[in-house]
Amino acid sequence: MENKNTQLRIFFFPFMAQGHSIPAIDMAKLFASRGANVAIITTPLNAPLIAKSIPKSEIELLIINFPSAAAGLPDGCESLDLAKSPEMFQRFFRATTMLEPQIDQILEQRRPHCLVADTFFPWTTDVAAKYGIPRVVFQGTCFFALCAAESMIANRPYKKVSSDLEHFVIPNLPDEIKLTRSQVPGYLKEEIETDFIKIYWASKEVESRCYGFLINSFYELEPAYADYYRNVMGRRAWHIGPLSLYSNVEEDKVQRGSSSSIDEHECLKWLDSKEPNSVLYISFGSLASLTNSQLLEIAKGLEATGQTFIWVVKKEIHDQEEWLPEGFEKRIEGKGLIIRGWAPQVLILDHGSIGGFVTHCGWNSALEGVTAGLPMVTWPNSAEQFYNEKLITDVLRIGAGVGALYWGRAGKDDIKSEAIEKAVNRVMVGEEAEKMRSRAKALGIQARKAIEEGGSSLSDLNAFFEGLRSRI
Repeated sequence: MENKNTQLRIFFFPFMAQGHSIPAIDMAKLFASRGANVAIITTPLNAPLIAKSIPKSEIELLIINFPSAAAGLPDGCESLDLAKSPEMFQRFFRATTMLEPQIDQILEQRRPHCLVADTFFPWTTDVAAKYGIPRVVFQGTCFFALCAAESMIANRPYKKVSSDLEHFVIPNLPDEIKLTRSQVPGYLKEEIETDFIKIYWASKEVESRCYGFLINSFYELEPAYADYYRNVMGRRAWHIGPLSLYSNVEEDKVQRGSSSSIDEHECLKWLDSKEPNSVLYISFGSLASLTNSQLLEIAKGLEATGQTFIWVVKKEIHDQEEWLPEGFEKRIEGKGLIIRGWAPQVLILDHGSIGGFVTHCGWNSALEGVTAGLPMVTWPNSAEQFYNEKLITDVLRIGAGVGALYWGRAGKDDIKSEAIEKAVNRVMVGEEAEKMRSRAKALGIQARKAIEEGGSSLSDLNAFFEGLRSRI
């Protein structure tokens, strides 16, 4: 038996995608700041991105090789963000299952007290158990989405409607939540077993054998669903978020993820010149791709609102300007700012001039919007984003949807400029917008209280550490 004062050794194994790795790195930094001996397991091409955002004296990087060639991927394809086709997407997930021998070797040699591994590494549960090491699942989403997904799996309510656009109620949840069959994640309806679907169901199968779940959320945001997940579904879980809030250092906010495509000082200077709550921020995350015709509708919709805005578009369309209406950039000079590539999102959202956020409802972005106290225009695309939209619009009542109907889109969703204009105006202008903003700001205040001493998230983090110590 080790001494109870022994420093906890906790290893993190984040999934290789920006949306998964950013909060995992935030968590590793938080654990290190609370006295744990922390290491992050990653691959050669991901290591430099992680290294620039962590305190090198506090966190160790353990490098494993990524089997790109063995899985039929191009050399250097070590992040899901680089898998540009459906075939590459599947091969990437196949490649992650080949990492087991290297993780086995690390755990055998280093014997940490705990392995925090992403939900998409289900095989780590049994590898860790081999050495008596508890595997904790990092769930990169909220309690609400986890509860909704569990009900969908158990009850399959989408099978009881007669058409793709007919609404059904997700059974047994604390609130009445309606979806259409077209909004249900494709991996629940898909009968062909792809590499991703195999991993998804494997992750569900091992849940009962895991030590527990770490959730990037806070109790006051979704109390009914935190209670439901733990008490009704019987999952051992700790809410320790919002993870993006633990660092107040401006440099940390800039360094999260890829290198910013705009000078942060230039960006902040531009924002400083705007009125409070007057600027709309638009970003669809690192994975979502929009067609040129859809980008054109967004541009037309934004222009029609007359709102000041910052719009983040993917770097690969930097030189393809046909998606912009003729003369658009000249007309919006001083009123609109287009960032091509990666933006320092947390820094921007926290600025006082930002008054609303158009988001794809990826959980990191949604929670960053909540934390900044912002009402949101919701535009889900894939993963669990349609669940997250319902939390924002129906439960928290801090958002308005553009009317997205199709999970994965597959070219079916074509949101017109009028719908975009209407949703933006609902969130930015008038009495309804003020009520949304008031509710959002109250949640932002509660988010900050949650991570203070005695707050719900810091208390759960301390409980998690105490539970691990009791095993030593």
